[in-house]
Amino acid sequence: MGQTHFIMSYLKDLNMISVLLRLSLAVVFGGIIGFERGRHGSAAGFRTHILVCVGAAMTSLCNLYAAQTLGMPGDIFRLSAQVISGIGFLGAGIILVRNNSTVAGLTTAAGMWVTATIGIALGYSFYEGALVGTLICVFTTTLLTKLERKTKQSLHFYAEISGIDNVQRVLEEVESILEKDLALEIIPAKSGINGNVGVNVTTTPRHSFESIRDSLLKIGGICYVVKA
Repeated sequence: MGQTHFIMSYLKDLNMISVLLRLSLAVVFGGIIGFERGRHGSAAGFRTHILVCVGAAMTSLCNLYAAQTLGMPGDIFRLSAQVISGIGFLGAGIILVRNNSTVAGLTTAAGMWVTATIGIALGYSFYEGALVGTLICVFTTTLLTKLERKTKQSLHFYAEISGIDNVQRVLEEVESILEKDLALEIIPAKSGINGNVGVNVTTTPRHSFESIRDSLLKIGGICYVVKA
């Protein structure tokens, strides 16, 4: 018990080992959230979330270093508070309005904000809170996303277009087939094939997914269609 207490106290102090641990955990926790977002085709994926988490952790560490090592007076939470408000500018660049009514990117923007707070927690050596926050964030963006989609009367699927020159024509034909209540989000191709373009489609289904898929596959330029 005494040894465990000594180790935890050591890791909460500002030293080379604890700094390395905090920044390493920021890479891991930010990477976990970013990997899940990137897997769904978000523009803010693995690397972006890692950088946000590490940057937020660094602000906390700088606060502690200035107060404890340099003995500088002032509020040790000032820099971290600026991260909380400043991350909104990054999140605003992710949120997009589709078809003048549908908003996309809110989940990713919120995830970026949570990732920043996790980084701040790690910088202040609040390891327990950072771990629980990461688990809750991943749970929310995976299992609860599936549950939310099941409760909504909407259909989500992914289509991949071969060749960037075909995108405009294919999207126009997709819109003509699905007619209304349609949201399209262009993302990097999940296949990784150079030149291909991915599209996340959300629509109110009047027909089965199989029927919609068969109709879309008749359009020249669409490689495949799968449920999201």
